[in-house]
Amino acid sequence: MNRRFVGGLLAVVMGAYGTTTLTAAGPAIVPKPAKMEVMDGTFTLDGTAPIVTSGADKDLQKVAAYLAGELERAVGQRPPIVASAPSDQPSISLVRLPATEALGDEGYTMLVGPKGIEIRGSTGRGLFWGVQTLRQLLPPDRLAAKPADTGPVSIPCLKIQDRPRYSWRGMHLDVCRHFIPADYVKRYIDLMTLHKMNTFHWHLTEDQGWRIEIKKYPKLTEIAAWRMQDGKRYGGFYTQDEIRDVVAYAADRFITVVPEIEMPGHSLAALAAYPEYSCTGGPFEVGTTWGIFEDVYCPGNDATFTFLEDILTETMALFPSEFIHVGGDECPKVRWTACPKCQARIKAEGLKDENELQSWFITRMSRFLESKGRRLVGWDEILEGGLAPGATVMSWRGTKGGIAAAKANHDAVMTPSSYCYLNFWNTEKKDDPGHVKGRVITLEKAYSYKPTPAELSPEEARHILGVQANVWTEYIADGPAVDRMAYPRACALAEVAWTPADQKDWEDFSRRLETHLQRLDALGVNYYGRGK
Repeated sequence: MNRRFVGGLLAVVMGAYGTTTLTAAGPAIVPKPAKMEVMDGTFTLDGTAPIVTSGADKDLQKVAAYLAGELERAVGQRPPIVASAPSDQPSISLVRLPATEALGDEGYTMLVGPKGIEIRGSTGRGLFWGVQTLRQLLPPDRLAAKPADTGPVSIPCLKIQDRPRYSWRGMHLDVCRHFIPADYVKRYIDLMTLHKMNTFHWHLTEDQGWRIEIKKYPKLTEIAAWRMQDGKRYGGFYTQDEIRDVVAYAADRFITVVPEIEMPGHSLAALAAYPEYSCTGGPFEVGTTWGIFEDVYCPGNDATFTFLEDILTETMALFPSEFIHVGGDECPKVRWTACPKCQARIKAEGLKDENELQSWFITRMSRFLESKGRRLVGWDEILEGGLAPGATVMSWRGTKGGIAAAKANHDAVMTPSSYCYLNFWNTEKKDDPGHVKGRVITLEKAYSYKPTPAELSPEEARHILGVQANVWTEYIADGPAVDRMAYPRACALAEVAWTPADQKDWEDFSRRLETHLQRLDALGVNYYGRGK
């Protein structure tokens, strides 16, 4: 992307100290709020106006502490957090409301007047998203870790009433093909926060590497976490303490972390450590190339399920999320067709074929998760052979999987590769080994995505939980490369997930993005097109 955008000149509201950049339609907020009205006047933020919270509610106090830290960094002075303030004193009020249909679980209202700011929401999460909008009312350079100027800033007076379109607004990151350190994972979460994305899908196991410490099975990190690459031992994993830290960091930002433990396919790394849970007994090596491998977990062996249930038990102790992702995609059945135990299982359970054996496998794991109060989510291949009761489908091979799930009264998350796979190139790049002809998602194409299929009835459409952007790392080796592939297309998909369909407009988004890229500059994001 070059830095040329469709649209007119930007207007700049000059405060007494700092400046806030506006488009012709108001502040350049991404994703765009549902309703916004800009009014005359400004309010000066200088750190002296206290943050007023009504009560000791834990979430309310968490939002207040976060806001105080952000303002301290931006203006050089930390505002006090108080339970009340004189009516004539400038202040920033965070108000917890009773639940209302108008705001839902994540909506908020904001009123900026000459003498103060009031953010209202029925949940801590809603208030927190209001704070993210307030951050975007600051001059873009004030989002930097160490702004060059930390003096007072003036922001425009306005009214906002806002709530998200979808409840699942996800960002996925594959840390298996290339290991991504925990510090960058936290930064990835910070960028999700700014864009009001609320679900981090952490892809933790693959053929090429196992990234989560499981204490009952130490060889998963001794053997499965490492492979030979360019003649050297390559890999890594997250300790359980590191995972707890990341999960807590996300929770402080009202982001849910959904772990993915792949099964029954994409399991070669685990089988390299524990070959007894395969059909052939191995030996195996951790995958060193990309693609699909024929050696997968053996569903004919009861010990396989003991192994996987033990892993999921330790995983659930680390991740409090309602959903646990089990993959379920791209599982070859060739070993199962030749495996006496698998064929005996098919016969004993009255199954028709290996596709139904996979459905039986996923159903068994779904029942286990349900017994622990959790819900299974998997890629759309879990539809093959019959969908497990209660399972949620993540539709990646186009939209058919999501449509089929919704019509069967199952929930679905829409993430078709043609719109949502941010490891696909922004433009044609034929000289790169990761480029596949035709796999190009431009910024405009990402923005154009419509997650709810038109062929669904209103009742069926309620099963579309939302949309997710995915970043697979076969050809993405580190954090800066993740930045370059994810942004700014993640900004477009954030607006797809949040903003009402009738409020979306490509030309308007393009104008706002010109300012928003200045925020990404301040945050040091190595987005596609930066510097051009």
